[in-house]
Amino acid sequence: MKEYWTSLASLLGVLAFCQSLMQSIFPPELRFAFLKFFNRVFHLFSSYCYFDITEIDGVNTNELYNAVQLYLSSSVSIAGNRLSLTRAVNSSSITFGLSNNDSIVDTFNGVTVLWEHVVTQRQTQTFAWRPLPEEKRGFTLRIKKKDKTLILNSYLDYIMERANEIRRKNQDRLLYTNSRGGSLDSRGHPWESVPFKHPSTFETLAMDPIKKQQIMDDLKDFAEGQVFYQKTGRAWKRGYLLYGPPGTGKSSMIAAMANYLGYDIYDLELTEVHSNSELRKLLMKTSSKSIIVIEDIDCSINLTNRKKNSSSSNNAVSQRSYYDPETRSGSGSGEESGNGNTITLSGLLNFTDGLWSCCGSERIFVFTTNHIEKLDPALLRSGRMDMHIYMSYCNFPSLKILLKNYLGFEEEDIDGDVLKVMERVVEKAEMTPADVSEALIKNRRDKEKAVRELLADFQSRGERNVKDGKFRGQSGNLTELEIVEEEEKRAIDSQNEDEDNVDEEEIELEDNICKD
Repeated sequence: MKEYWTSLASLLGVLAFCQSLMQSIFPPELRFAFLKFFNRVFHLFSSYCYFDITEIDGVNTNELYNAVQLYLSSSVSIAGNRLSLTRAVNSSSITFGLSNNDSIVDTFNGVTVLWEHVVTQRQTQTFAWRPLPEEKRGFTLRIKKKDKTLILNSYLDYIMERANEIRRKNQDRLLYTNSRGGSLDSRGHPWESVPFKHPSTFETLAMDPIKKQQIMDDLKDFAEGQVFYQKTGRAWKRGYLLYGPPGTGKSSMIAAMANYLGYDIYDLELTEVHSNSELRKLLMKTSSKSIIVIEDIDCSINLTNRKKNSSSSNNAVSQRSYYDPETRSGSGSGEESGNGNTITLSGLLNFTDGLWSCCGSERIFVFTTNHIEKLDPALLRSGRMDMHIYMSYCNFPSLKILLKNYLGFEEEDIDGDVLKVMERVVEKAEMTPADVSEALIKNRRDKEKAVRELLADFQSRGERNVKDGKFRGQSGNLTELEIVEEEEKRAIDSQNEDEDNVDEEEIELEDNICKD
């Protein structure tokens, strides 16, 4: 036994001597050059090429690394043997991923590639403004040399697109609001956010099904229209104006749009924005695939119809040049409002339809108002508000949806005679979906009682409206929708008249300049 340990010690001594001899004969520089030469020869005769994607690029995070990690998570859960599980902030689902130094095979357009997740310990901590992770992480992509062009031109772009889709699917949608007084949060952002959990969908929205389908089709065409917008040279954005009495579901419509498209919502409070430049900065900090909302725009700031505002001071305005900034501002005066707000109509128009509105893509602008006739016609034209959606009082199709939502009643579950009476009186009553919903909620434990009381409420309100002459469908008068459409038509016509007056003022100004 003693001889065995003596022989082992002698062997180790010989190996140590040989190692020291090799290091003295072949210095590190020579050995490094030899390994480099060997690798070149190996890769020269190899049919594969390799690409390294590191987690940290200098001091910045490599977005491609995160995209590859997300993309592989969609197939790793099926093909992988050893998986890592993660759950990101604001995420409602668990993400699968490759474990350290594990590999997986992927196929793209008939081409097979190999991904390996490489994790090694960082040797030294170099100087940086922020400390680097103790581990060096990265992915190594192995492909055949003949497939190099296909992979670099198409495969990596495909990975980025799929990663964005997975990220939107896994991450909860957010509801943003601009910070009070234009202040910034701890990360230097002007928006504050909370998870968006509103349950409204188009299925539960109390609206005529035909009208709902038209809106859904328009939203789908917009979301899938990137090629169309690029081909036609238009900014990839769309505007919707929701108008109608209070309680008709304008906010629920916005939530349904966000849930249908999977977009975040930016609820812009104009009273907290102090200038046009601040408004542009807020727009620049919004993300793509988002809905930018300004609710009750007729009440936010003084952006009402210039023609109506100027009727009482026509003589004073006629002496003012069109090029006067006060005339172009839309406020009728150059003074600030009581809260120091100096947003002008021109600034808001540029926000929705100017050059600054193109600083992002796939954005939807939604304005809501209870009084469309109060809005300046310049806000209503196509290109700014492309689709005008009237949110009406409760009608029979929307009533059936509410009965299903709150009581679980299908049309055949209610007595036919009761349905006929409801259909006859529901529009006369002019009750909003919010009023009908409250009537059903308070009696939802007794469904038959809820229907009886709702019918009685319809009848009493309808008789009162007819008696007071408030119901617009009587005595040959216009219906409610026809009156609203007529008001909208007058608002747009007034825009054309304003533009004609502006042209006349410009011609008169030019004539005066020529005479002088």
